[in-house]
Amino acid sequence: MEDHARVSFAAFVRHSFACAALAVAALLCVSCGSARRSEPIKGAFATNDRRVEHGRQVWMMKCDRCHPGGEAGLGPATNDKPLPEFLIATQIRTGLGAMPAFTKREMSDSDVAAVIAYMKAIRRADAKPMPR
Repeated sequence: MEDHARVSFAAFVRHSFACAALAVAALLCVSCGSARRSEPIKGAFATNDRRVEHGRQVWMMKCDRCHPGGEAGLGPATNDKPLPEFLIATQIRTGLGAMPAFTKREMSDSDVAAVIAYMKAIRRADAKPMPR
């Protein structure tokens, strides 16, 4: 029984930390929005980086239907949110609001890292995502 309580407490602590991180992320999103809030990113985007290209492919399969081209759709825009990588990864894993949580079976850790690399590459290039 003591081991079960210890495991339950550890799960509670992890869940509480994830919720707190998402709350901080939400506050950052609201308070740190750019002037480009829903203005589309300009130009074409191409890369030779395999990780970024893999991230683009995962993005198109898992993210683009709700965040088309990083802009607001069913979900909010993502290209104007300068969140730290760990908060993006936390939101992908736990979901928030209408956003579903993506398990490691649905999106591996390397897929999550590749999506984050793709998001950062688009922001650096100030470019529109390549079409499928």
